[in-house]
Amino acid sequence: MLSVLARIGLIRFALTLLTPPQLRRSGPLRARALQLGLLLPGLLLSLPAAADARPRQGRAERPALVGSDRPVAGGQHWRISSENGPIHVWVPPGYDRETAGTVIYVHGYYVSADTAWKRHKLARQFRKSRQNAMFLVPEAPRSNEEGVYWDSLAELKKTVRRSGMRMPDGPTIAVAHSGGFRTIAHWVDNRLLSQVILLDALYGRQQQFDEFIHSGERAENHKLVIVSAHTRAQSRSFTDKFRYAVVRDRLPRSYDEFTGRERRSKLVYIRSQYGHGKIITGGVVLPLILRLTPLGLISSP
Repeated sequence: MLSVLARIGLIRFALTLLTPPQLRRSGPLRARALQLGLLLPGLLLSLPAAADARPRQGRAERPALVGSDRPVAGGQHWRISSENGPIHVWVPPGYDRETAGTVIYVHGYYVSADTAWKRHKLARQFRKSRQNAMFLVPEAPRSNEEGVYWDSLAELKKTVRRSGMRMPDGPTIAVAHSGGFRTIAHWVDNRLLSQVILLDALYGRQQQFDEFIHSGERAENHKLVIVSAHTRAQSRSFTDKFRYAVVRDRLPRSYDEFTGRERRSKLVYIRSQYGHGKIITGGVVLPLILRLTPLGLISSP
């Protein structure tokens, strides 16, 4: 027979599992991380893969699409409400769907998609990149305790289409900051994913990224760009396995300073002079790294 204390412990554990993720809190730790705008990297280590995905919902209702009543960073912005959380959609001025691709940015811990969209000024950063793309910002885990919201890239795109959006047919680029790697690791076998960008995000799932860039069925057609600050040890250990990896000691001041080899290489590793939080909040790194994609450029800055 279980003791009273043991029973209480089991009940508390069950209630935790039944509580919706958005209602969970991690107290002072979460508040402090929000104030600093920094990730505590130790919280990302040794996360079990088996319980990473959230339970599947039943038959989904049509996602609700709401557009902004005025331009956002000069472009058009919509917010989709789905059963897996919000998805922000943005296209730049001069966007041409016939030749465009898709960029999916997956945020890290301690922020939601809504918070990251506003606080990190993502629309401005996307415009600064000059990429002819439809940009998506879906919901993602805010802590180790939350499961992945979108374990299927195909399902994410299907949800966007079901909302009424017409998506482009060009290359799909997935970008993860920090804990966003957990989501993208589920997508590496999707045939439409051509490039992955990890912004201080290689905290784990190295086998999946190995399959994407080297050992997988479609690896020869893929490109992986890794930028590191807190994850230097993991990133170097990973890239050391591949003779074709190109290593750069700092981020350049502009795209023109990338060498031809760095632009062409299928695996690029860059040590960042910016800290973990600044990589995304500084407004410099994301637009610059997005220039290393096969997407076309929009003439207006």
